[in-house]
Amino acid sequence: MKKIIVRLFFALVVLVLLAALAVHLFLDGQVKRAVETIGPQLTKVSVKVNSVNLMLLAGSGKVNGLVVGNPEGYKSPSAISARTASLAIQPASLLSEKYIIKSINLEGPDVTFETDLTHNNLSKILSNLEETTGGGKEPAKPTQPTEPAAKKKLQVNDFLITGAKLHVIVSSFGGKTATVALPEIHLKDLGTGPEGITPAELTHTAFQALLTSATAAAAGAIADLGKGALYLGNEANKVIPTNSVDKVTKGIGDLFKKK
Repeated sequence: MKKIIVRLFFALVVLVLLAALAVHLFLDGQVKRAVETIGPQLTKVSVKVNSVNLMLLAGSGKVNGLVVGNPEGYKSPSAISARTASLAIQPASLLSEKYIIKSINLEGPDVTFETDLTHNNLSKILSNLEETTGGGKEPAKPTQPTEPAAKKKLQVNDFLITGAKLHVIVSSFGGKTATVALPEIHLKDLGTGPEGITPAELTHTAFQALLTSATAAAAGAIADLGKGALYLGNEANKVIPTNSVDKVTKGIGDLFKKK
């Protein structure tokens, strides 16, 4: 009798572990699918992730290998790529109407700012976001089926982008490039009201902050490139020849312009 009870106990443990694994794999796949479906609907560019790993009991998760593509007409392979984005969630909120995300941390992303001094790829993506979401809100009449997750209420207490590198490519300078560091981007208390925010609103807010920071950094790099500067690997190794010209193409002032 004792042996039977022990066997039943271990069988129950195995079933529980298998059930937990099944839920884990199911949710990971659902989140990956949602990112790769909703992302392109909002931005009109490809959005891919290698994998999603959620640990519900620990209230944490990771998105690995995030790649946001570029709009048509731009030559660089991606606008944003990041090895890891980590998040901390409030597990109990997954059973409520609003998911509470305690933190999102995008670590060391590579951001590409490709421009001809009139238009740039990041502004184009933001313009796409505003076109599809009405300035960060859900469109009144979606042009294609919308995932249920796209309308889910969210609250994000802390959104942090650290260690970002900005790769500036200027086609009108013969494809000259520069790589500079982006300052930390820190957003707080998003969607703390009863209505929360939607994934579209969160995406718009975060991308707007990234564009503002990237444009300011790119303007300085482009001015240097226009003076003949050479970026030998990073900003710290920037070299400006002594015979630099004083005037840089006036189009730098149009960097915010959307295509």
